[in-house]
Amino acid sequence: MATPTLSTALEGRLQALLQEIYPERDSQELVSAVIAAYWPEGRMRRQRQRRPSNNLWSESDALVITYGNSVTDGQHKPLDLLLDFLTERLSGAVNSVHILPYFPYTSDDGFAVTDFYKVDPALGDWPDIRRIVAEFGLMSDLVLNHVSSQGAWFNAYRQGQKPYDGFFMEASPNEDLSMVVRPRTTPLLREVQTAMGPRHVWCTFSHDQIDLDFRNPEVLLEMLRVIRFHVDQGVRTLRLDAVAFLWKQPGTPSIHLPQTHAVVKLMRLLADFSSEKLILITETNVPKAENLSYFGRRDEAHMVYNFPLPPLILHAMLSGRVGALRSWLRSMPPAPLGCAYFNFTASHDGIGMRPVEGLLPPTEITRMIATIRGVGGLVSMRSLTDGTEAPYEINCGYFDALTRTFAGVEALKVERFLCSQTIVMSLEGIPAFYIHSLTATPNDSESVTRRGMNRAINRHRWHYPDLLSRLDDPSSDQARVLSEMARRLRLRSHQAAFHPNATQLTLQLDDRVLGVWRQSLDRIQSIFALHNVSDEVVEMEAFSLNLIADEHWQDLLSGEVIDPDGTITLAPYQCRWITNHG
Repeated sequence: MATPTLSTALEGRLQALLQEIYPERDSQELVSAVIAAYWPEGRMRRQRQRRPSNNLWSESDALVITYGNSVTDGQHKPLDLLLDFLTERLSGAVNSVHILPYFPYTSDDGFAVTDFYKVDPALGDWPDIRRIVAEFGLMSDLVLNHVSSQGAWFNAYRQGQKPYDGFFMEASPNEDLSMVVRPRTTPLLREVQTAMGPRHVWCTFSHDQIDLDFRNPEVLLEMLRVIRFHVDQGVRTLRLDAVAFLWKQPGTPSIHLPQTHAVVKLMRLLADFSSEKLILITETNVPKAENLSYFGRRDEAHMVYNFPLPPLILHAMLSGRVGALRSWLRSMPPAPLGCAYFNFTASHDGIGMRPVEGLLPPTEITRMIATIRGVGGLVSMRSLTDGTEAPYEINCGYFDALTRTFAGVEALKVERFLCSQTIVMSLEGIPAFYIHSLTATPNDSESVTRRGMNRAINRHRWHYPDLLSRLDDPSSDQARVLSEMARRLRLRSHQAAFHPNATQLTLQLDDRVLGVWRQSLDRIQSIFALHNVSDEVVEMEAFSLNLIADEHWQDLLSGEVIDPDGTITLAPYQCRWITNHG
C-alpha cells in the first residue's frame, strides 16, 4: 500500500475534524477553504507535522501580562513606553509579553473588538507592535467568541449583508436556555432590529459583546484569516479568549461542547503544520478537570492557565498554612509531552473563585472574602442555574490583597508578596506576572467609582514619569518589589531544573512551608524550592529534604551554603532555592 503524501495526511486530518464540526457540509470543499484562508498564496507550511516535544520553551521563558496603555505620559505612544519599560527594567528577567487586546474596541477594556486587523490608534500601530516583537516574544488575544455590537461585522449583520447576515448566534426567548453556564448576571439575549426584522442575539458576556455563530463555517474561515494576519505581524502565542463558550446549543450548558474541542484541535493542527513556531493557550477559568480537558490528547492547547493558583496561593499567604495549596499540587498531573502549565497569580481580571470549588471549604472562602473586603477589595458574583448567585471572582490588586493576614498581621507586606510570586517562579510550567504585580500597584478604587466596574480596581494606568520616579527610589514598594522579582527571575532563567517540564515532586514538610523538588530533564540539577508562607521563623532538619551527602548544596537566593546534616532556617516569608548545580 502506498504511503499517503504529507499533504494528503494534513488534508485527511482536516477533513475528519471538519466532518465532526460540520457534518452537513461538504468536508472536502471546506478543507480547501481552510487551507486557502490560513495559507494564502505565498505563505509556506511545514512538510511534516510538528511533533509534541519539550522544545517549544525553556527555563528562560517568563512573561509580563499588560495592557498596551498600562504606562502613559501623554506625549509618547503607549506601546513605545511599554517597550522602554520592558527593555530598561526587565531585560534578562522576562523574554515575552502578553499585550491584552490592542485593537480598536468599544467596551470591556479591549475585549469588545471592532476590527481585528487594526491597532488601536491611541496605543500605536503595527510598526510599534513589530518593534516589540523584535525584542520579546508576543502573546496576543484571539477574541474569538464575540465582537463589538458597534463593529463593522455586526453593523453588516443588522443590514442583512452577506456573509455577515449569518455571523451571529441567534436564539428565541421561548427556547430553554436555563442550563446555559455564564460568568455574568446580565440577560443572555439582546433584542436588535435588523433588515430581516427583530432578532434576539446571544450575549455571553455583555450586550456590547455579541457572540459569533461558529455553526456557520464562514465564521471559522474568517477567524483563520485573522490568525494568519496576526502571525504575519509576529505573534507567536495565541490566547484563545473565552474559548469554552465558543459553540452554543439551546438546551445544553453551552460550555465545553464537543464542537468547541474540535475547533481547538483544528487550530492546533494548523499550528503544528505552520512554518512559524506557534503556541496556543486556552483561557478557561473553570474547575480542574474541565480546564485540563483542553490539553486533549496532546492535540489541543499547548498551554492551559493554572487558574487555581491565584486563589490557592492567596489563601496560603493569608492563612499562613499551605494545606490546601499542597493538596492541590500533589493531585496535579505533569503536563503531557508538548504541553505546559501557564502559572500566574494576577491578571487584568479578578482572582477567580470557580477553580477552587471543592478545593477550599466555604468557610475559608468566606474568610478570604472578608479579609479582602477589609483592605478595600471587592467581589463579583455569577448567576447559578437555580437563580441564586455565588462568588465568581475577587477584585483586588494582588499586592494589596496581601496587606493583612487572617490573623490581622500587616507587617512584612513586601516580603509576603514576594513569597507569593516566588512560588509561581518555582512550579512546573511557565511563569507570568501582571505588570501591576511587578510594580506593586495599589488598588485603584477611584477608577472603580469613576468607571462603575469592579475590575477597574486592578487596571491602573501609571503616569510613566511617576512610576520611574518610584522605581528610582530604593525605599519605595515599587522599587523593592520590581528589583527583587527581576533578580529572582534572572537567577531562575539559568536553572535547568526550572524548565517548564522538569520533574516536580511536592514535599510533605511543616504546614507553614510549601516545598517542591524540581529536577532537570537530564537529571543533573536538583532544586529544593522552599517557601515559608507564615510570619514565623521555621526551622527544619536538612535531612528531611534527602540532600545527597557528597554534593555541594547552596541556596541560590541567599548564596548560603547548606549543610546536608545541618538545620535549615526560614525567616518569615523567606524563600530558598537549594541546589546542587547552580
